[in-house]
Amino acid sequence: MEDLRNLYQEVIFDHNRQPRNFGKLEGSNREAKGYNPLCGDEVSVYLKIDNGVIVDAAFEGSGCAISMASASLMTEALKGIPVAAAQQLSENFHDMVAGSGNPQELGKLEVLSGVREFPVRVKCATLPWHTLNAALKSSKEPVTTE
Repeated sequence: MEDLRNLYQEVIFDHNRQPRNFGKLEGSNREAKGYNPLCGDEVSVYLKIDNGVIVDAAFEGSGCAISMASASLMTEALKGIPVAAAQQLSENFHDMVAGSGNPQELGKLEVLSGVREFPVRVKCATLPWHTLNAALKSSKEPVTTE
Protein backbone atom coordinates (compact mmCIF):
# COMPACT_ATOMS: atom_id res chain seq x y z
CA MET A 1 0.00 0.00 0.00
CA GLU A 2 2.87 2.40 0.81
CA ASP A 3 4.40 1.77 -2.64
CA LEU A 4 1.10 2.66 -4.30
CA ARG A 5 0.81 5.83 -2.22
CA ASN A 6 4.35 6.83 -3.21
CA LEU A 7 3.56 6.21 -6.88
CA TYR A 8 0.43 8.37 -6.62
CA GLN A 9 2.42 11.16 -4.97
CA GLU A 10 5.02 10.99 -7.73
CA VAL A 11 2.34 11.27 -10.43
CA ILE A 12 0.82 14.28 -8.67
CA PHE A 13 4.22 15.97 -8.37
CA ASP A 14 4.97 15.23 -12.02
CA HIS A 15 1.71 16.83 -13.19
CA ASN A 16 2.43 19.82 -10.95
CA ARG A 17 5.99 20.29 -12.24
CA GLN A 18 5.09 19.62 -15.88
CA PRO A 19 1.38 20.25 -16.26
CA ARG A 20 -0.20 18.91 -19.42
CA ASN A 21 -2.34 21.23 -21.55
CA PHE A 22 -1.15 24.32 -19.68
CA GLY A 23 -1.79 27.64 -21.39
CA LYS A 24 -4.60 29.53 -23.03
CA LEU A 25 -6.31 27.44 -25.69
CA GLU A 26 -6.54 29.30 -28.98
CA GLY A 27 -9.91 28.75 -30.59
CA SER A 28 -11.65 27.82 -27.36
CA ASN A 29 -15.39 28.40 -27.39
CA ARG A 30 -16.02 27.86 -23.67
CA GLU A 31 -14.06 29.10 -20.70
CA ALA A 32 -14.45 29.84 -17.02
CA LYS A 33 -12.41 31.07 -14.08
CA GLY A 34 -12.27 29.60 -10.58
CA TYR A 35 -10.77 30.61 -7.27
CA ASN A 36 -10.13 28.86 -3.96
CA PRO A 37 -9.84 31.60 -1.33
CA LEU A 38 -8.74 29.10 1.34
CA CYS A 39 -5.32 28.56 -0.19
CA GLY A 40 -5.22 31.00 -3.10
CA ASP A 41 -5.58 28.54 -5.99
CA GLU A 42 -6.69 30.13 -9.25
CA VAL A 43 -7.58 28.31 -12.45
CA SER A 44 -9.00 29.14 -15.85
CA VAL A 45 -10.38 26.28 -17.94
CA TYR A 46 -10.61 26.51 -21.73
CA LEU A 47 -12.60 24.11 -23.89
CA LYS A 48 -13.11 23.68 -27.59
CA ILE A 49 -16.40 21.87 -28.13
CA ASP A 50 -17.60 20.73 -31.53
CA ASN A 51 -20.85 18.83 -32.13
CA GLY A 52 -21.19 18.04 -28.42
CA VAL A 53 -17.65 16.64 -28.09
CA ILE A 54 -14.74 18.22 -26.23
CA VAL A 55 -12.11 18.23 -28.96
CA ASP A 56 -9.52 20.10 -26.89
CA ALA A 57 -9.04 21.32 -23.32
CA ALA A 58 -6.46 23.43 -21.53
CA PHE A 59 -5.99 25.42 -18.36
CA GLU A 60 -3.99 28.25 -16.86
CA GLY A 61 -3.51 29.05 -13.23
CA SER A 62 -1.44 28.87 -10.13
CA GLY A 63 -1.81 27.11 -6.86
CA CYS A 64 -0.86 24.09 -4.84
CA ALA A 65 0.38 20.83 -6.34
CA ILE A 66 -2.99 19.15 -5.88
CA SER A 67 -5.01 21.79 -7.74
CA MET A 68 -2.51 22.00 -10.61
CA ALA A 69 -2.22 18.21 -10.91
CA SER A 70 -6.00 17.88 -10.82
CA ALA A 71 -6.37 20.42 -13.64
CA SER A 72 -3.65 18.71 -15.68
CA LEU A 73 -5.14 15.23 -15.26
CA MET A 74 -8.64 16.58 -15.90
CA THR A 75 -7.74 18.19 -19.22
CA GLU A 76 -6.10 14.96 -20.36
CA ALA A 77 -9.23 12.99 -19.48
CA LEU A 78 -11.59 15.41 -21.25
CA LYS A 79 -10.14 15.36 -24.74
CA GLY A 80 -12.33 13.53 -27.20
CA ILE A 81 -15.27 12.78 -24.93
CA PRO A 82 -18.87 14.00 -25.25
CA VAL A 83 -20.00 16.83 -22.99
CA ALA A 84 -22.43 14.47 -21.21
CA ALA A 85 -19.54 12.09 -20.44
CA ALA A 86 -17.49 15.02 -19.10
CA GLN A 87 -20.36 15.98 -16.80
CA GLN A 88 -20.60 12.39 -15.54
CA LEU A 89 -16.82 12.23 -15.09
CA SER A 90 -16.96 15.40 -13.01
CA GLU A 91 -19.70 13.94 -10.83
CA ASN A 92 -17.76 10.69 -10.40
CA PHE A 93 -14.61 12.61 -9.49
CA HIS A 94 -16.46 14.59 -6.83
CA ASP A 95 -17.89 11.36 -5.43
CA MET A 96 -14.41 9.83 -5.30
CA VAL A 97 -12.76 12.68 -3.39
CA ALA A 98 -15.77 12.89 -1.07
CA GLY A 99 -15.24 9.22 -0.22
CA SER A 100 -18.31 7.68 -1.82
CA GLY A 101 -17.05 6.88 -5.32
CA ASN A 102 -15.02 4.02 -6.72
CA PRO A 103 -11.51 5.26 -7.64
CA GLN A 104 -10.85 2.34 -10.01
CA GLU A 105 -13.60 3.63 -12.32
CA LEU A 106 -11.70 6.87 -12.95
CA GLY A 107 -8.52 5.61 -14.59
CA LYS A 108 -5.55 7.95 -14.12
CA LEU A 109 -7.66 10.26 -11.96
CA GLU A 110 -7.48 7.60 -9.26
CA VAL A 111 -4.14 9.09 -8.17
CA LEU A 112 -6.10 11.89 -6.50
CA SER A 113 -8.22 9.50 -4.41
CA GLY A 114 -5.98 10.01 -1.38
CA VAL A 115 -7.17 13.61 -1.15
CA ARG A 116 -10.28 12.40 0.65
CA GLU A 117 -8.07 11.66 3.67
CA PHE A 118 -7.37 15.41 3.93
CA PRO A 119 -10.71 17.25 3.86
CA VAL A 120 -9.09 20.69 3.57
CA ARG A 121 -7.44 19.55 0.31
CA VAL A 122 -10.68 18.36 -1.31
CA LYS A 123 -11.42 21.94 -2.37
CA CYS A 124 -7.99 22.13 -4.02
CA ALA A 125 -8.66 18.99 -6.05
CA THR A 126 -12.20 19.95 -7.03
CA LEU A 127 -11.57 23.58 -8.05
CA PRO A 128 -10.69 22.67 -11.68
CA TRP A 129 -13.79 20.47 -11.86
CA HIS A 130 -16.10 23.21 -10.55
CA THR A 131 -14.52 25.50 -13.12
CA LEU A 132 -15.07 22.88 -15.84
CA ASN A 133 -18.76 22.71 -14.93
CA ALA A 134 -19.02 26.50 -15.19
CA ALA A 135 -17.35 26.42 -18.61
CA LEU A 136 -19.73 23.71 -19.81
CA LYS A 137 -22.66 25.91 -18.75
CA SER A 138 -21.05 29.00 -20.35
CA SER A 139 -21.20 30.73 -16.97
CA LYS A 140 -19.59 34.16 -16.96
CA GLU A 141 -19.37 34.38 -13.16
CA PRO A 142 -16.12 33.12 -11.60
CA VAL A 143 -16.62 30.04 -9.43
CA THR A 144 -15.34 29.71 -5.92
CA THR A 145 -14.94 26.79 -3.57
CA GLU A 146 -16.52 28.79 -0.71
